[in-house]
Amino acid sequence: MRKIRIFEHISLDGVIEHDGDYEYGAWTAPYRSPGGAAALLDSYGINFDLLLGRTTYDLWSAYWPTAGNFPMAKAINAATKYVATHHPDSLQWGPYGKLGEDVIAGIRDLKATDGPDLIIWGSSTITSVLLAGGLVDDVVLVTYPVLLGRGRRLFSEEYDARELEYVSTISTPAGLQVNHYKYVGALKS
Repeated sequence: MRKIRIFEHISLDGVIEHDGDYEYGAWTAPYRSPGGAAALLDSYGINFDLLLGRTTYDLWSAYWPTAGNFPMAKAINAATKYVATHHPDSLQWGPYGKLGEDVIAGIRDLKATDGPDLIIWGSSTITSVLLAGGLVDDVVLVTYPVLLGRGRRLFSEEYDARELEYVSTISTPAGLQVNHYKYVGALKS
């Protein structure tokens, strides 16, 4: 059985939006360093597959194939990409696999197979659905020492409360923290 692991780059006030048309653009860029990249790659592992929403897939397919020959690019390009899309015939950046018409059932079936961990990075719509369905094993928040005030957040206001168990934190000299949690379930009140 595979693990599903959420990885998200997040500001101290919960914003995950960056690059593209977002007003603060690449707010994560000043905190990138070889040490931070090594900490992230260590957290991901070198062998994983990806769960992606269609928007994230399209953004990544425009970047990662030409990103260079460094360890993270190699790992992401080699990973099988499972994409939540109504048009799987239009996927070109592979290798890729299919989730079927019912994405959640497809993810549940995929999780039950043998293979590398499934990492979801970006794709905030899918993240909330997976947590609500109890399909997530780990949550890794790559936290940056910035407050952005506005922008897309990891979870919507309608999201039901969940409990996580702290596992570990890796800190970099630039203030980046890689916080690893295990998913527990619904918050006990």
